[in-house]
Amino acid sequence: MSQVTRPVRRFLFLQGPHGPWFHRLAGLLRITGAQVWRVGFNLGDRLFWPGPGYIAFKDSHDRWPDHCATLFDQHQITDLVVYGDTRPIHARAIRLAQARGITVHVFEEGYLRPYWVTYERDGSNGHSRLMHLAIPQMRAAMERVDPDLPDVPATWGDMREHMFWGALYHGFVALGGRAYRNFRPHRALTVWQEFQLYLWRFLLMPVHRWERRLATFRIRRGGFPYHLAILQLEHDASFRDHSPFASMTDFLALVIDGFAKGAPQHHHLVFKAHPLEDGRVPILPTIRRLAAERGLADRVHFVRGGKLAQLLNDARSAVTVNSTAGQQALWRGLPLRTFGDAVYAKPEFVSSQPLDEFFAAPQRPDTRAYRDYRQFLLETSQLVGGFYSGRGRRRLLRQVVDLMLAPQDPYQALTAGKAAPRQQLRLVR
Repeated sequence: MSQVTRPVRRFLFLQGPHGPWFHRLAGLLRITGAQVWRVGFNLGDRLFWPGPGYIAFKDSHDRWPDHCATLFDQHQITDLVVYGDTRPIHARAIRLAQARGITVHVFEEGYLRPYWVTYERDGSNGHSRLMHLAIPQMRAAMERVDPDLPDVPATWGDMREHMFWGALYHGFVALGGRAYRNFRPHRALTVWQEFQLYLWRFLLMPVHRWERRLATFRIRRGGFPYHLAILQLEHDASFRDHSPFASMTDFLALVIDGFAKGAPQHHHLVFKAHPLEDGRVPILPTIRRLAAERGLADRVHFVRGGKLAQLLNDARSAVTVNSTAGQQALWRGLPLRTFGDAVYAKPEFVSSQPLDEFFAAPQRPDTRAYRDYRQFLLETSQLVGGFYSGRGRRRLLRQVVDLMLAPQDPYQALTAGKAAPRQQLRLVR
């Protein structure tokens, strides 16, 4: 019996998560018969791609679009692979790829954290196809699916590994400054500043752990009703490119003002920092100043990173810009108010009340609608595993290559009744 001859797929990887994930993925793609190349923009990229197919880009960034187009044509690229779709080098490459009919594979941190990562095509977050899918469409696509929902997650993910790979990456970027003198990071800080922040945060983890435990203990033992403000990184793409705020200070001021106007006098407000917050933005001093100006110094609290579950379990409501952690509030049936573009900001379960009214009497979400939405994500774009730990990468590799080689994206496959069975969360524990 003759074998079916399939056209050779040619993948071009750009920048990926810190660590060896992209290199491991490329190795498995080569086993399928695909050809793979990786463009590196600094020594950190080279560090995590020790094998063949590495293409160093050392020219000025204004030359990148022409160079990228040349690579597409020279290697007859069929697939582009990126981590995040908003950093300038990725956004330009995606536009060129889409104009040529090249399939664009986008990886991101999980919309449902911590035990999943996101795989989509053409865009993620505010550019995701989820932004244009309504709950009735999702329900129709899941008519053949028997829901098997996991428990509520309690932690953020592979935190220590994430920080280790980040510090290593930025350290090598800094060391390779001469070789890649034209490299410009997609964030405002210099490479050395990024490295120092990662390293400092890593070293201070034991101190911050005790600060966090003490603050959490005081809140949980305080006996007062409270609302939780879930913060995110000001330099993160979701905040920077998909929100109405120019800075985190703008968001903090809005929340404290709304709380002062609408919340009952015996209620408190708790700000929960992102687990990777590194001090580049003076969040705590800003919160203290704004709270004091509104006479709320004794009713506003700050918790540095750590587990979100302990605080959410006793909260009355939650507010965020567009953090994926907002879904942990919906997972528990808590009222949630968002402000930026978010894949989960559906009218069935995210409040659109003015903030003072929300703090006074928050509207409860339609939990049945959210369960359907959550199950739709688990059957499509959310993959069990992680980028930063060896165990997480192994679980991802078992699933993602088949999805990347499939003719349809995960959302189309489920709608057409062709979605493959997914790994269950119990395999992660």
